[in-house]
Amino acid sequence: MLAYLGFISLGLPDGLLGVAWPSIRAFFRIPLDTVGGLLVMFTGGYLLSSFGSGRLVARINVGRLLALSCLATSASLLGYAVAPRWWVMVVLASLAGLGAGAIDAGLNTYAATHFSPRTVNWLHAFYGVGATTGPLIITSVLMAQRPWQWGYGVVGIWQLLLALSFGLTYRLWSPCAPAQDTPTPAPTQRTSARSTLRLPVVWLSIGVFFIYTRLEAATGTWAYSLFTEARRIPASTAGMWISVYWGSLTLGRLLSGIVVGFLPVGLFLRCCIIGIALGAGAISLNLSSLLSFLGLALIGLACAPIFPSLIAMTPGRLGDVHTANGVGFQIAAAVLGQSLLPAGIGVLASKLSLEIVAPALVAGAILLLALYEALAATRPKLIGQPIPA
Repeated sequence: MLAYLGFISLGLPDGLLGVAWPSIRAFFRIPLDTVGGLLVMFTGGYLLSSFGSGRLVARINVGRLLALSCLATSASLLGYAVAPRWWVMVVLASLAGLGAGAIDAGLNTYAATHFSPRTVNWLHAFYGVGATTGPLIITSVLMAQRPWQWGYGVVGIWQLLLALSFGLTYRLWSPCAPAQDTPTPAPTQRTSARSTLRLPVVWLSIGVFFIYTRLEAATGTWAYSLFTEARRIPASTAGMWISVYWGSLTLGRLLSGIVVGFLPVGLFLRCCIIGIALGAGAISLNLSSLLSFLGLALIGLACAPIFPSLIAMTPGRLGDVHTANGVGFQIAAAVLGQSLLPAGIGVLASKLSLEIVAPALVAGAILLLALYEALAATRPKLIGQPIPA
């Protein structure tokens, strides 16, 4: 139960920015591409903590790590809510990144080594619950004619309550007491980060995570602005469909927890990546608002199993000795893609138009498929097998 709450806490802040960004820009009177500064500072903090996650997991109880991370995230969100200047939000983003990076890498390492792939997909579905709830909160606040800061305040208080819960129950996260559905014992050996980085498969994994999270985050960050500012779709409708996007991600992961026990993961993930390209293509064609909305929902559904399935397969790809380091590197690559590439799209959108968003997603899906095929070729016997339940 606590693990599910942890993944909800990861998702809640991620769903806020995409819907809140037009209001934040208006409040601070800043240009479209200024979001890049916020994302870069977030990325710096995230990288610092996630690259060191292997050492953190070895030295600190995961429950304490969850508590400290939620506390840092709460402080940053509440700080956003009272920030008088844009630069204050940018500085606070580094604190948000530090908290999110440590908990993301630590919780995913714990999940990969204590739970089956089916359970990992279900855990990540609860990330989607958080990410779905975030846009609903901020949309409700805006529709009630309240300032966007209220939405960040609500989520900040929730994170503070989670920090207290994890702090009181930290002993339940003992690494010597893995869950009953553990497929293999938790690793007891570790190696240096440099040794792990010598493995070619690690760099392919880094590339896959970098591009995948770029697609997931860029869709969540820019679809609302594309619909409301470029296509003049009402804010309430656009906000609802952003929640549908994150909801599709959640539903897809719940369903994936069933599917991954029966289908070859290679075929399954290829179909999902193609689904992302088709959904982005539907948005790019802009034949009708409904088609664009359905394309958005398809992207969410297709994205669903990619991250958790690849995380669950990390011990098999790298071995127990390299798992903690490998997960940390993958999470670091993920946040680079999650932060820097949406920022790059923002720069393109400010120079061209917001309509560049959908073609950029199509191109990213094609590149992701190529990288995944290269990763699959490194371990064909593992990648092509059905994932055990």
